[in-house]
Amino acid sequence: MSTATATPGKLWGGGKSPFNVEYGKLMMWYFLMSDAFTFGAFLISYGTVRFSTNGWPDPNEVFRSYPFAPEGAHAPLVFVSIMTFILIISSVTMVLAVHAGHNMDKKKVVVNLILTILGGLAFLGCQAWEWNHLHSEGAWWGHNPFLNHDGTAASTNFTNFFFTITGFHGFHVFSGVIINIIMLIMTLRDVFEKRGHYLMIEKAGLYWHFVDLVWVFVFTCFYLI
Repeated sequence: MSTATATPGKLWGGGKSPFNVEYGKLMMWYFLMSDAFTFGAFLISYGTVRFSTNGWPDPNEVFRSYPFAPEGAHAPLVFVSIMTFILIISSVTMVLAVHAGHNMDKKKVVVNLILTILGGLAFLGCQAWEWNHLHSEGAWWGHNPFLNHDGTAASTNFTNFFFTITGFHGFHVFSGVIINIIMLIMTLRDVFEKRGHYLMIEKAGLYWHFVDLVWVFVFTCFYLI
């Protein structure tokens, strides 16, 4: 019976991979590509409806509030900018965790994974507040209280797309937080130290960076255009 094992850049049986990349990382790239197509389909559908409609709510009027804001406060995009900053910082700490893994520095891996997890939870908390605030104003699937730019009544397309796409992205952030928690537990249990590498951290990092990148497109489509 053959005792060949898989190694980075190698195929079963000893052949060299044309991609020269570890199998698990290659499969992660395939998954991210398929996920990108899903997000792309959502955003293309949104764009098609958005630019084929004469009227659309003004994002400066929809996203104008923030937690503990005084009555009548009008601060367009301030809160979502904070959310975006949090997610970007979490991406930086993920990069540092991957780099520490390359150097077999368990302590720094743990610290940066914790910071990444906290960043993800903070982003989800901000998104939960935003959803709750919009819901309190009457916005939900099938309900759109916001007027178009020209003051006419708007269709429910805006809220239907908003809650669907941001909710889908939020689910990805939540999944990424769970994955990073699992990576943290495995790191604390010295699983990667025994393996002699932190490749799993790198794969989790690819997923987290993908989630951050997608947010850039979601932010642009809903909050800026």
